[in-house]
Amino acid sequence: MLKTKIMGLVTLVTLFLGALPMAQSDAATSMGHRIVIQVDTGDAPTMNLALNNAANVDAYYKAKGEEVQIEIVAFGPGLNMLRADKSPVKKRIASFGENFDNIRFSACDNTLKKMTKKEGKVPPLVPQARHVPAGVVRISELQEQGWSYIRP
Repeated sequence: MLKTKIMGLVTLVTLFLGALPMAQSDAATSMGHRIVIQVDTGDAPTMNLALNNAANVDAYYKAKGEEVQIEIVAFGPGLNMLRADKSPVKKRIASFGENFDNIRFSACDNTLKKMTKKEGKVPPLVPQARHVPAGVVRISELQEQGWSYIRP
């Protein structure tokens, strides 16, 4: 009798645990996919790779008929990606702004303040950039909300 109850409990737990990944996957799909991409280096190849990743992820999920949100967070030397006066990918960002309504660009205010102090003026940002208080904190908050993290 006890053996039957234990076997029944083991079977129930096994079924539950087996269904858990599927339930999590279904929940992620119903909410849409959410990807945060970190840019913290000032080199153009990394910036272009981040943009390529974003475009490829967008194309992949759209081809499957699934929603995706993408946020590119730039901080430290990576903030140069979003500077209107220095960005080596400024034209691509403008194109993204015109062609993707699901890709956002976030600029770290901590980095912006340091650049302002060093340069004696506020560096101009591309119009697609929105301010976040701290890039690392933004990434952390998004991950806590279930966003997937990518660092090219």
